[in-house]
Amino acid sequence: MRPSREDVYDSIVIGAGQAGLSASYHLMRRGIRHLVLDADGAPGGAWQHRWDSLTMADVHGVAALPGSEGPEAAGLVQANRAVPAYFSDYERTYDLPVVRPVRVESVAGVAAFGEELLQVRADAGTWWTRTLVNATGTWSQPFVPHYPGIETFSGPQWHTATYPGAEAFRGHRTVVVGGGASAVQLLGEIALVTETLWVTRRPPVWRTDDFTPEAGRAAVAMVEQRVRDGLPPASVVSVTGLMLREQERAAAELGAYTRRPMFAGLEPHGARWADGSFEPADAVLWATGFRPAIAHLAPLGLRGPRGGIRLDGTTAVSDPRVQLVGYGPSASTIGANRAGRVAARGVAASLDAQVALGA
Repeated sequence: MRPSREDVYDSIVIGAGQAGLSASYHLMRRGIRHLVLDADGAPGGAWQHRWDSLTMADVHGVAALPGSEGPEAAGLVQANRAVPAYFSDYERTYDLPVVRPVRVESVAGVAAFGEELLQVRADAGTWWTRTLVNATGTWSQPFVPHYPGIETFSGPQWHTATYPGAEAFRGHRTVVVGGGASAVQLLGEIALVTETLWVTRRPPVWRTDDFTPEAGRAAVAMVEQRVRDGLPPASVVSVTGLMLREQERAAAELGAYTRRPMFAGLEPHGARWADGSFEPADAVLWATGFRPAIAHLAPLGLRGPRGGIRLDGTTAVSDPRVQLVGYGPSASTIGANRAGRVAARGVAASLDAQVALGA
């Protein structure tokens, strides 16, 4: 059967993580006809892919999705089980229109059915929509910087996204690369089973005071300013600094957090620094972060000359039909909830503008 104008949605949400579910909830409350296309085969967003040793205690809780209480599980319950179960219940409770698995390949502007629409092409079909909420996050885009000799290193190399658990490193002298919270946390596990060496591009900034709400707002505001200026978003932790938790104290006593500057390159059996010094190593863990998963938006030409997508709130300045959530300042559970509400408001404004133009 050929598609018709009845097949056009008012909005399509790409991604069913925290930001996508929040956006869907607020779109439903506004009565906006929409679909949520999710690449995973089951609810849970990126949480279902996180490592087994990450517990609810480690993540300091998960912000409650709008209209619900947060997940009940706490303590040593695995986050990759508790949070997906919570998301699954949420989707079911609010009967959110999630379709999965659908891996979106591209989004482009098209003239169809007498309108200027967005065409969403995916492995499972094609959809048309008047607006778009992109909530694809970063988990599917792990970033590993290239260093000379990286291909010649003879031992295993993992990224945070594929972290196999501390036991895989037992007896393997391991270089951990990265200056963020995940590097600190994983060092806290690996250093208890083998010798480690921590390297970062910049000296880590340690926070010794309590993390206040004011500090959090200031950090988010700094990242918001970056996306308003069209710069690639930075991580909030780069502003807030790092802090050791109780579960990392044992690793600290072993000297795991004595940092060395970044090596110049890798060799088959270790790392070489610019001063000629060499450290033998059997494994490398790249805790080097992620990049926004937005390649499918390339046909829309949203990226500006400064390398990022310029946003006003969650609205893409170059195409107000597009909202980005889970991007930049909203790449956190609390920020994602707020962004979902703001995005739904942006969708409503765009739909009103389109009606006015067609009147």
